[in-house]
Amino acid sequence: MRTLGILCLLLTLSGCSSLLFYPERGLPFTPERAKLDYRDVTLTTADGVRLHGWWLPVKQGVEVKGTVLHLHGNGGNLAWHLGGSWWLPEQGYQVLMVDYRGYGLSEGEPSLPAIYQDIDAAFKWLDQAPQVQGKPLVLLGQSLGGALAVHYLADHPERQPQLKALVLDGVPASYRDVGRFALSTSWLTWALQVPLSWLVPDGDSAIGSVAQLKGVPKLIYHSLDDPIVPLSNGIRLYQAAPPPRVLQLTRGGHVQTFADPVWRTVMLRYLDDPRHFDGLRRLGEIPNYPKSSVESSESPQ
Repeated sequence: MRTLGILCLLLTLSGCSSLLFYPERGLPFTPERAKLDYRDVTLTTADGVRLHGWWLPVKQGVEVKGTVLHLHGNGGNLAWHLGGSWWLPEQGYQVLMVDYRGYGLSEGEPSLPAIYQDIDAAFKWLDQAPQVQGKPLVLLGQSLGGALAVHYLADHPERQPQLKALVLDGVPASYRDVGRFALSTSWLTWALQVPLSWLVPDGDSAIGSVAQLKGVPKLIYHSLDDPIVPLSNGIRLYQAAPPPRVLQLTRGGHVQTFADPVWRTVMLRYLDDPRHFDGLRRLGEIPNYPKSSVESSESPQ
């Protein structure tokens, strides 16, 4: 316990945002192992850091429906998070995955607020990519990636109209609350969960920014079984988010959502018409069309 306390103190003195990031250097495999077409891309941030990413084109012969910018969670690197979006190219969605600074083959070290420049670089790359122009853009943020996305979009409101939808999966509403929960699960740190959790930076947490995303349809996935980011986080984000927004409860581990074809189908159904889904409901139902349009469609001809 004394070692943990000293470690937390050192992290606080050297920059407490280090507590949020657990990068792995290198890449154990590429999308080729999953029999996916891909190409490596290089992005350069405003402060000159070179980032590595993967571009997953739509499967040959499939019509392009749109582009998904996939922002992954705080551990590992691109290879660890391919499970979140490998399935999209065969469904008509091309994907850009980017490793933050310090992850995988990307230069630098991850920290706040510098990491927001990485997201900005991804958007700017998409702004220039000819294959993206004229196609709907979707942002998929898993775990920490979703929290970073919410804060970034609140700080860059000009980006919000570009998005057809924002999909959040297992996103922490509060970094500090998730840290406190993690500390409460061990008898070694249970008694110190409150004071130690205050070492976790919380100013950039999604719960403080999500209310500013008024023009973006939001699909919020959260698992009832999530052992890392408790369900209360998804509920709080849903409650704080302006409509249209949907809370879709799932089952399974942390950000294992798209391992289940049911939730992949739900996301595809949602992306067909995101502005007409709202509330806590089953997405297999018809969208929430305005009364006027429903009544007009049901009126005698």
